[in-house]
Amino acid sequence: MAEHSEQACRRVDVGITRVFELFGKRWTGPIVSVLMQHPVHFADLRRAIPGISERMLSDRLSELGAAGLVVRDVDEGPPLRVSYRLTQAGAAMEPALKELALWSKTYLADDGGC
Repeated sequence: MAEHSEQACRRVDVGITRVFELFGKRWTGPIVSVLMQHPVHFADLRRAIPGISERMLSDRLSELGAAGLVVRDVDEGPPLRVSYRLTQAGAAMEPALKELALWSKTYLADDGGC
């Protein structure tokens, strides 16, 4: 039987907390969204996300890599090119992110963006 004490009702789900510690950061969702389509070179990823700086993109990709959601692949070239792709764990986020996108279309006001 579920616990119904006042303390139990106030606790935040640990899993949800961990997800939003990562996905609650600005730019993380759009980065993963672009990578869901296919592996992307760094410069193309930056162009696909208007307003993100190289430094911020690099930081977020490092965080996603440390979390086991993104892999960095280096093509020695010439020219040297770096691309990023989702791991199996990262790709497993797709159904949840698609549901969030559908929810936003229904319940969040359109801000006039793309």
